[in-house]
Amino acid sequence: MLLFAPSLPVNTRSYSSRFFFLKERNIFCVGCHFRLWQQIPKKQVGKSVYEYKRFQTICLNNHSGDKNHLVLGTRGSPLALAQANQVRQSLEKLAASQDIPLQVEIKIIHTTGDQVLDRSLADIGGKGLFTKEIDMAQLRGEIDIAVHSLKDVPTWLPTGIVLGAVLPREDTRDVFLSYHSKDLSALPNGAVVGSSSLRRQAQILAKYPHLQVLNFRGNLQTRLKKLEQRQVDATLLALAGMHRLGLEFSFAHVLSFEEMLPAVAQGAIGVTIRENDHFSYRWISQLDDANSRICVECERSFLSALDGSCRTPIAGQAWITKDNKLHFRGLVAYPDGSSLVETFKAGELVNNVEIGKEAGEELRAKIGENFFDYLKVA
Repeated sequence: MLLFAPSLPVNTRSYSSRFFFLKERNIFCVGCHFRLWQQIPKKQVGKSVYEYKRFQTICLNNHSGDKNHLVLGTRGSPLALAQANQVRQSLEKLAASQDIPLQVEIKIIHTTGDQVLDRSLADIGGKGLFTKEIDMAQLRGEIDIAVHSLKDVPTWLPTGIVLGAVLPREDTRDVFLSYHSKDLSALPNGAVVGSSSLRRQAQILAKYPHLQVLNFRGNLQTRLKKLEQRQVDATLLALAGMHRLGLEFSFAHVLSFEEMLPAVAQGAIGVTIRENDHFSYRWISQLDDANSRICVECERSFLSALDGSCRTPIAGQAWITKDNKLHFRGLVAYPDGSSLVETFKAGELVNNVEIGKEAGEELRAKIGENFFDYLKVA
């Protein structure tokens, strides 16, 4: 019989742990935790549970204690490797602080999204193209954990894989780069902005219909090289990626949310594990950042309610205010920028998933089903 445990020994802070245990064996189980995540009615979950901290020793009876090696799967781009190394260093530092030997091996996995660069993501299958091969390797047991940019991860995860941790989030804003204009409003008529993101394209065209947008795929370094070669007049990058790669440009202009609303889960690193891999979960769960997970879950719930894909220009941003409230802004637009609708929601942290869902349902009703029919044939 599975029960909810409201009072437990605690060590490290975590919003996301609705603790479950097997009554007869009195052990924590990551499988139970994730399967029942959304199944416990709110009235059965005391508000104080969100202030509890995660109990570190999870399902230790499932681990003999002699394993000291984790294989980390990642894409091979410089940014992906920077993120993978950040996770590896965090884990090894954590292990050293507990005087436990732990080695983290990085394994590069080439994904379809990295290999096909001459077509848009919408034309070749969408977001899952950056995760499919990694997911398969994880399910086969070739890797233990996987590190992802969460903005590239579909709102659904394959059966048997769960999101073990969301790391502290980077700055979520976008950056405008151009060698001859200070911002989007300064670009002349007919100027070309390179971006593969329909979210960015739609917002640009909605505010600046006199500009042109060009599909501009490739990793961050590739896009910077194309800008340097003057293939386009300007491009946009995620500030988080620049920070993680240590890049700075004197001519960079950081865009406010009013100028460019970020992508869902932008700036967030997620680490996935197999559902029943209790050893990996013991380590990964200690990297989980409470506030980052609250915001990311809200945004991904919004995206899921809109049934968003790479054919859907969607932006969403959640943030926590000083009075400990959750605020959310979201938008959806036609790819050509001809129509754009927005929403704003606010509420309690414990209602993060519901806030995102309500925002998505509101925008879906506002923009109408004709919009989604249009996307299918676009």
